[in-house]
Amino acid sequence: MEEFPEELRTPPVALACLIGCPEVHPLITAHLHSQQPPINAVALPDFSMIPPKKPPRDTLEPPAGIIKRDWFSKHRTRIPAVVAAIFSSRDVSGDPAQRLQVCNDLDKLKASIRGRNIKLGVLVVTKWNDKDNTSEERILALRKRAEIDSKNLIIFVPDHEPELQQCLSRLWTVLGELANTYYRDEGRRVRSRLEKKNYSSMELNVRYCFKVAIYAEFRRDWLEALKLYEDAYHALREMVGTSTRMPPIQRLVEIKAVAEQLHFNMSMILLHGGKVLEAITWFRQHTANYRKLVGAPEVIFLHWEWLSRQYMVFAQLLETSSPNALHVPSTAPVAEEKPTEWEFHPAYYYQLAASYLKEKNTCLEFAISMSVDVGSFDGSAESVVASAYLGQYSRLLEHEDAFIMQPLTDMEYAHYALAEGKRFKDSFEIIALLKKSFEAYSSSKAERTAAYCGLQMAREYFSLNDFSNAKQIFDSLANLYRREGWLLSLWEVLGYLRECSKGMSSAKDFIEYSLEMASLPETTGFSESFSKDCGPAGPATPSQREKIHKEAFEVARGESELNSDEQNSAFKVKSDYPIYLEIDVISPLRVTLLALVAFHQPMVKPGGQSLITISLRSQLPINVEIDQLEVQFNQSECNFIITNGQKPLSSTDIVQPGHRVETAPDLVLATNKWLRLTYDIKSDLSGKLECIYVIARVGPNFTICCRAESPALINDSPLWKFENRLETIPIKDPGLALSGQKAIQVEEPEPQVDLILHSSGPALVGESFILPVTVSSRGHAVHSGELKINLVDTRGGGLLSPRGEESFSSENIHVELVDISCDAPQDQSEAPSDKIQKIQPSFGLISVPSLDMGESWSCKLKIKWNHPKPIMLYVSLGYLPRSDEPSLQKVHVHKSLQIEGTTAVAINHRYMLPFRKDPLLLLKLKSISETDQTPYLALNEKTLLIISVKNCSEVPLRLLSMSIETEVKSDACTIQPQQEEFREAVVNMPGEEFKKVFTIIPKVKSTKLKIGNVSLRWERDSNATSSQVTKYRLPDVNVELPLLAVSLECPPHAFIGNPFLYSVKILNQTEILQEIKCSISDSQSFVLSGPHSDTMLVLPRSAQVLTYMLVPLGLGSLQLPRVTVASVRYSAGLLPSNASLLVFVYPTKPHVDLKPPGDA
Repeated sequence: MEEFPEELRTPPVALACLIGCPEVHPLITAHLHSQQPPINAVALPDFSMIPPKKPPRDTLEPPAGIIKRDWFSKHRTRIPAVVAAIFSSRDVSGDPAQRLQVCNDLDKLKASIRGRNIKLGVLVVTKWNDKDNTSEERILALRKRAEIDSKNLIIFVPDHEPELQQCLSRLWTVLGELANTYYRDEGRRVRSRLEKKNYSSMELNVRYCFKVAIYAEFRRDWLEALKLYEDAYHALREMVGTSTRMPPIQRLVEIKAVAEQLHFNMSMILLHGGKVLEAITWFRQHTANYRKLVGAPEVIFLHWEWLSRQYMVFAQLLETSSPNALHVPSTAPVAEEKPTEWEFHPAYYYQLAASYLKEKNTCLEFAISMSVDVGSFDGSAESVVASAYLGQYSRLLEHEDAFIMQPLTDMEYAHYALAEGKRFKDSFEIIALLKKSFEAYSSSKAERTAAYCGLQMAREYFSLNDFSNAKQIFDSLANLYRREGWLLSLWEVLGYLRECSKGMSSAKDFIEYSLEMASLPETTGFSESFSKDCGPAGPATPSQREKIHKEAFEVARGESELNSDEQNSAFKVKSDYPIYLEIDVISPLRVTLLALVAFHQPMVKPGGQSLITISLRSQLPINVEIDQLEVQFNQSECNFIITNGQKPLSSTDIVQPGHRVETAPDLVLATNKWLRLTYDIKSDLSGKLECIYVIARVGPNFTICCRAESPALINDSPLWKFENRLETIPIKDPGLALSGQKAIQVEEPEPQVDLILHSSGPALVGESFILPVTVSSRGHAVHSGELKINLVDTRGGGLLSPRGEESFSSENIHVELVDISCDAPQDQSEAPSDKIQKIQPSFGLISVPSLDMGESWSCKLKIKWNHPKPIMLYVSLGYLPRSDEPSLQKVHVHKSLQIEGTTAVAINHRYMLPFRKDPLLLLKLKSISETDQTPYLALNEKTLLIISVKNCSEVPLRLLSMSIETEVKSDACTIQPQQEEFREAVVNMPGEEFKKVFTIIPKVKSTKLKIGNVSLRWERDSNATSSQVTKYRLPDVNVELPLLAVSLECPPHAFIGNPFLYSVKILNQTEILQEIKCSISDSQSFVLSGPHSDTMLVLPRSAQVLTYMLVPLGLGSLQLPRVTVASVRYSAGLLPSNASLLVFVYPTKPHVDLKPPGDA
């Protein structure tokens, strides 16, 4: 699209001219550019620079062309639609000489634009302070002199920002309206010629339609512009074969150039208006109209170049168009055959553009070969330039200090075109187009279409001898063709890769590609007519495969050199440059040499023998004789070499000292036949024994390393999966051929060392659990021993608390290994020099000293439970039975033990009020939420705190001490006792509960008073462990001053029939008088004397006592009459608990002498 100038690639913008007062030009120009639609401006500093009026043209002269090349550019950059004459208010309102100069300048401007229909506007620049001083009569005279309407004369004030913005906005509106008027009038003027058919040739018809369309674009009338472009396009198509103004070749070139311009403008309008389907339809019609107009045979390459450019430009338009930017009604006819999906993608057009450009190169090479005198015109080709008309070329000659344009004949133009074609190479442009198409198809997941574009691009690189880039693309294509199983396409690509390897002097790549080509399946139904598409390797026939096979092995053995005709270089394989090929399970050379290895037994004892079969197969067309085979294992002591019995072992053969050497009768690989070799193998090391590589050596400098595969896991290549060939099993034993593996398990020797874990019952949270571990030798000596300890959660949740993932600390670990302790050997010389001890929370490693048979060694594991959790303890011992053979594999002994971690004690608490004493707490009465479990205590009143300790374990515990550790200052509350050490340890059996009573007197009023933590020190009853401390945090309490306090007073017991006093004491602790309602209910067990219901007034800070006389009527535990006390002010009452209303009644007083002995 860069072939078109910028004015054709962007929507047309109206042009205005500013004359006079250059100091305001930047303000006006910047504002006009920033508006939508913008207006371009040409600025002239003064009126002396007004260009003179050109003389009229001779309209009777026949047209020399269709469209002038610079006509559109001239209207966008040089011919304004409107002229703004700018005068200063000082000149307009000045002395007569200044006013006369203004009139002369204005008359000169009017004379210059007269006949051109250019519109005129006037600006008078004044200052804000002088705005009102400008004479209205002078302004009216200036407007009449300019012959303009009043709206087209603007008073411009540049030194006042609000007024400036209004002036600029008005100026943009006036200039836009005048410009639209100019373009509409010009369009009507030219359109009248079309309607009256006032033209003498078809060229003028096309030209007039083009001009009217351009004027419509200036006015943004896209529908009219599109219609006029269509008329011009159809009129131009009618000129083909009828116009005789120019020679035939140049006439067709001009018509195609104009048609390209018209179609470009139509596509721009349609695509920017979002009419993609209509644009594609027009492009189809455009290419169909001119596809067969190839022109004269000697310049047919120009046609393919033009057609390629059409596709390339349309692809660029599809990429760069912004849909819905313009509102364009649908006018283009839609083809009956709908476009395909790919026609909406630029990649499709880039691909065809590259294809036509390649066709152009082919025709150009043919035309150059057929032309005999192209070279004689090369010197004068520089004098040929583009003519004034679009699509025309002339020779520029100098004559008497002047330049003249001389028309060209068709022969001269053809020679010029051939000379230009020789100068410019299109291969790089073809590559660029194909690369765009390749990238677009790849991003759209169209892998096969992208591969086709990649193949064309790689061929172009190959034709330019750019083998590096060509090889990179050919390699990616080969991977696709192997995966898809496209045999002929793969053959062609591999042929190109062989030639690229030659050009890059890479013998290894040449041999790899050659062997892969020779190993490809034979093509069935191959026709010689396809030989031209088979690439540089020729047709894929059996004879060609054999030829490639021989070439590859001749180069590999060093019998021939690798020659590069393009680079004029040769490369030969020598001992200094050996060839080493690696073949794995995904290598394309897997069909060249496939190595299968199978052990005859799945498991073997250490030192025991097992049979192993090596099976080799090749798909090469000619038998291959191998000089030497080497079989490598993961245990290097088992490696061995197989030599060819038909060839003596030479000095160049590689045989490492100490390796086992076997001899085979022959090592010849026939096509599609298995070569089976069976040998015995022995390993003294336990573990996995696996065959890794089978290395074949052909000649002194060529080695093929194949990764060993198991027969049970073999997969065929996609190229060979559906081939009609004889399938044979790699091993004679059918069962082994289906299940054989390339690895065998060598069992570990039987351990003769005991590993003993001594468990002492369940572990308790908080204590350091000691677990003894004993290593006892009963048949093996222990050398270089290591003891590994692992702690694993039995439930799989992990030993780390989820809350502690961010902050790693001991409190966040459920169970941790704290320490490993062991006794030092008596003889320090027996201590291992490489002693190892590593301890982590869930892992431990410690060295075991050397032990002789019959000796033992022990250590103690210290494990701490921070939270209750069951774990599995894994202990593994690894040792060497003999110290003189460090290469032996270690013997391992494994033991496991599940340990339950349980909570030792469960601590609870509860608060109790003093007996028969109830305070009135308002906050407690207001708290009606079920979730609010906060205790409420009375200020300065005694409260009992009962701590209960329950043994949750399965072993007896000894409780040593209990204390309450406060968190706030000591005067906040009083706790008695603060700490108590039990004189004799309290033995707490499993399931038993121990209780301890503390007295708390709150001293500070608080909504959240922190009482502290209960600290309990305990130990196991067996005295085998140290004491542990369990802490329990007491919840916060609410402390408030009780408003009222009610106390019940009565004897601790009574006697039937004997009266006793029952008192109710009401204490008012407020500063106000309290009205109290008191009532007592009757009871069948007592005779009551006193008021049943009463209302009293209790003075501030005083008490009131109600006394009742009761006579018990029954025996045993009886309930006293229930007393209810209510506060009228607070609408709250107190109801004593049932336990505080119980009293025991005896039948009679006991007749017992309570005096101490000796007092009688």
